[in-house]
Amino acid sequence: MTVKSTPLNAVTAHKQYSEMADTPNVHTTNRNVRSTQGQRTQGQDAYPSRLASASAQTWLPRQDAVVKGRQLSGPLSQAQLDEFERKGFLFIPNLIEGAELEELRQEMKALMSNDEYLNQDFSVTEPESQEIRSLFAVHFLSERLGKLASDERVAGAARQIIGDDPYVHQSRINYKPGFAGKGFNWHSDFETWHAEDGMPAMHAVSASLILTDNHEFNGPLMLIPGSHKKFVPCLGETPEDNHKSSLKAQEVGVPSPEALTELVAEHGIEAPKGKAGGLLLFDCNTLHASNANLSPDPRSNVFFVFNRQDNRCREPYAAAKQRPDFLAHSPDQQAQQYR
Repeated sequence: MTVKSTPLNAVTAHKQYSEMADTPNVHTTNRNVRSTQGQRTQGQDAYPSRLASASAQTWLPRQDAVVKGRQLSGPLSQAQLDEFERKGFLFIPNLIEGAELEELRQEMKALMSNDEYLNQDFSVTEPESQEIRSLFAVHFLSERLGKLASDERVAGAARQIIGDDPYVHQSRINYKPGFAGKGFNWHSDFETWHAEDGMPAMHAVSASLILTDNHEFNGPLMLIPGSHKKFVPCLGETPEDNHKSSLKAQEVGVPSPEALTELVAEHGIEAPKGKAGGLLLFDCNTLHASNANLSPDPRSNVFFVFNRQDNRCREPYAAAKQRPDFLAHSPDQQAQQYR
């Protein structure tokens, strides 16, 4: 398959609005009121979280449409968009194969073995070792991965889902070594991006290209289908510089066991598996988790979060300050600071 690298700023799209709220404006009206702790007051927040006491409701209904660009050009069929709308994720096997896939795998190895990244803020090591577990801002660190982020097969799919030209809100490589790769708790990415980064609305989608075979024994991503249509408020205020610990083991911003039990009873759990080169697209609010890798086979992926420019991050909704920009890029951020 020939790569069509279409620069993000060269893609022209037109917003398609639905009956559900499809612009972040409805979430930001009168939201500049700050509490004494420096964060926004939650009384005017459509998606309140990091609460001091349990909410009367286990979950809140989603206020934003899921698929917002059905009429826009792109690689996804209407049947694939229907599946994403229904489940909150879509797995496309064998998107990249052969020499192209091998080139990406070699690029990943070169980046993850670069000792210059070990003590950088944008790298995260395994809790019990100095092996890099996640490396952020990879579309800036690597020209090859920068091209992948603008590839029509990836960025075009994002455009069809979010309904407008995308920019990369976050990028990273995840690596889970055999026998040693740790799991992570159930969570909604949007809950963190809303609470700690100030993302107003659910207009973002994650694209994860798997670079190693994913099977049931090496800690594949688990998702709760249908959970993207329900926002689960979480208990506990955001600690200062929470990202320094949460990137290794997330303890704040995780749903209660009661909420998870209810959602799993209703929707079940799925874990997309397949050969290296498959692409997993999942909604920013889909609940997901991962077990430890107890097999000898490593698991790795390159991961892009695409957001709409009119949904760029503002003041955090439940934190005193925004997280560092390697976790939440702005549309106009440049690569120079990472090179």
